[in-house]
Amino acid sequence: MTSSFDDLDLTFADVTLGDGQRWTTWPTALPTERGPEPRPAWVVTSAGAVDTELGILKTGKEGDVFLVERAVPDDPSTAVVLAAKRYRDDEHRTFQRSAVYTEGRRTRNTRDGRALAKKSAHGRAVAAAQWSYAEFAALSQFWQLGVPVPYPVQVTGTEVLMQFIGDSTVAAPRLAQSHARGAELDDLLAQVIDIMRRFARAGFTHGDLSPYNLLVHRRRVVIIDLPQVVDLAANPQGFDLLHRDCVNVCDWFARRGAEVDAEGLFGELVAETFG
Repeated sequence: MTSSFDDLDLTFADVTLGDGQRWTTWPTALPTERGPEPRPAWVVTSAGAVDTELGILKTGKEGDVFLVERAVPDDPSTAVVLAAKRYRDDEHRTFQRSAVYTEGRRTRNTRDGRALAKKSAHGRAVAAAQWSYAEFAALSQFWQLGVPVPYPVQVTGTEVLMQFIGDSTVAAPRLAQSHARGAELDDLLAQVIDIMRRFARAGFTHGDLSPYNLLVHRRRVVIIDLPQVVDLAANPQGFDLLHRDCVNVCDWFARRGAEVDAEGLFGELVAETFG
């Protein structure tokens, strides 16, 4: 696929955008705001693509997730459904524990830092964008490490466009909805522990892990909602958050009959961080 205007077989004048449509934001994104290479073949990079909003997928504590189809007009073979996560500013979000997760993080722009401290309108916008860029960075890093996360297509302002995990426009169910038992439950547990181990090996924990931000798609666990991912070395509460992640996960599996020990898992993951 191409991002060059010269290679297009149509001009912008040939296309009339309808309600809920916009020209692709890919051409205006900086290289650092686009997903890591090599990119999956399904990523649409044509400057002539159109984004069509298909509806809301989920309302969350810090933002909402929408379904967006990106495609080159008159070329259905390019169509791909993406998840667009749009963050709210501090006045419109209900995620009250953000300071716990942002300890150890720094903003490089001094003007932005002052605005954040004053909680001005600009500061609130900066804060919302910080969460989107933090999630995009985390998704990019863990994708490259082979962790099963949605591929991050791009970030623009307070919006992260990422791979939609599901079939057609039907989202994959959360682990919390699973009725797995026996060997199937054990397999899901092994996948979750492997994800947590990969995080710990890289020096991180999810920070808010639960069966509600683990998807199960075709028997494969995918971890989502990563804006608050915690650096275990930089965050003074990092290992407390790692312990809570272990307890949340192990309690859910134990209630369904799996043999799992939260304290043992925590010890193993701590050892991974220092390994």
